[in-house]
Amino acid sequence: MGIGSSMRENSFSTTALKNVLEIISVKYNAEARLVNLQETEMPIYRPSTQSENENVKRITKDVSWANVFVLASPDYHGSMSGTMKNFLDYFWKEFSGKTFGYIVSSHEKGLTVMDQMRTAVRQCYAWSLPYGISINEREDLNSSGQIVNKKLQSRLEMLARDLVVYGGLIYWQFVRDKNTSEANTFAHYYI
Repeated sequence: MGIGSSMRENSFSTTALKNVLEIISVKYNAEARLVNLQETEMPIYRPSTQSENENVKRITKDVSWANVFVLASPDYHGSMSGTMKNFLDYFWKEFSGKTFGYIVSSHEKGLTVMDQMRTAVRQCYAWSLPYGISINEREDLNSSGQIVNKKLQSRLEMLARDLVVYGGLIYWQFVRDKNTSEANTFAHYYI
């Protein structure tokens, strides 16, 4: 499942995210879904109130369905977008045992943005791939928003493959460990 968090029309990070989801769907024959937060707004998270918002209900179903996530964010002053942070605030239990990958649109590699998303995900007992992808639109995309950097395209293909392979293995083992009586596993400790 891909989460696009840019509020910009024709966002560079969301363009790359769609590319990864297409690879997952076509090359690996896996179902891939996109939540574009620019199109599907979530209200500001308020822990004391239960939201009856239809978008939140629909996104919650998708989040519960997914076992792999790709988070895509622009770099806003060295941080993830506010819409991404708000999305992450809504969930934690639904993320546990699942694998995450990261895409950041940035002029400066987006490392702090990826670190912040990884930190939030880790606090939800989820796993992260050991790398992320940074996009610099001036170098990586043409004026139509198409990816022209072959090295970037190769990395997007690697991200798609690793999410499918490692995400499946990790989630399968997490579910298996949750359903076992063996007490010395992360999943058993978590539940």
